[in-house]
Amino acid sequence: MSRPRIALVVPVLDEEATIGAVVRAVPRDWVDEIIVVDGGSRDRTIEQAEQAGARTLTVTERGYGRACQAGAEAADAEILVFLDGDGSDDPALIPQVVAPLLSGAADFVLGSRTIGPREPGSMNALQIWSGRLIGLVLFALYRVRYTDMSPFRAIRRTTLARLGMREMTYGWNLEMQMRAPRAGLRVLELPVAHRRRAGGESKVSGSLRGTLTAGTRIIATLLRVAFENPSPFGRGRRA
Repeated sequence: MSRPRIALVVPVLDEEATIGAVVRAVPRDWVDEIIVVDGGSRDRTIEQAEQAGARTLTVTERGYGRACQAGAEAADAEILVFLDGDGSDDPALIPQVVAPLLSGAADFVLGSRTIGPREPGSMNALQIWSGRLIGLVLFALYRVRYTDMSPFRAIRRTTLARLGMREMTYGWNLEMQMRAPRAGLRVLELPVAHRRRAGGESKVSGSLRGTLTAGTRIIATLLRVAFENPSPFGRGRRA
């Protein structure tokens, strides 16, 4: 029996040094379509992605969530996988992340960097502890355990559309992790290996401004979604 089509969505901004290697490392026997969504790069990111075999899109307004959403809407696939284009996420682990969706064991799969093997220097203390702190808050709200806000995740396209995502900036990952249990989805967190970025500079941890901007959007998203009316779908479940 043939499996559902799988698309990989990679949001990028000035990742010329890394995106080609990321695309070439994708297991093509598992992934039917690679969509690299560019948020306005000023370098050769798009050219490198296309040369490596990806389809590219450009969003006119910057925003991490906006790029992810555009890729999801453009994908011709039943299952969507998301990861970053800086080389820190390992595309070879895509089969491991999508397997619970294919088997029906989970509705939303998150690859956790904090419980998986990490290359020294791949995450700073603020990233690790903020993920765990947010996880404690979400457990108190929804009784679902998270240890990370990792970009490496998989979900069915129709399921994502049902969540009604609104956050178009750095809070997009957190919003999905909140809306999934609110919608009664079976959530599964798996350990994944994490590496130092292969080149370029992080848009979040690479500068004080980036860290503050991302942190502000994440906190705003947490408060906005937490104080919305409860979802009619009920509380989440662990897979």
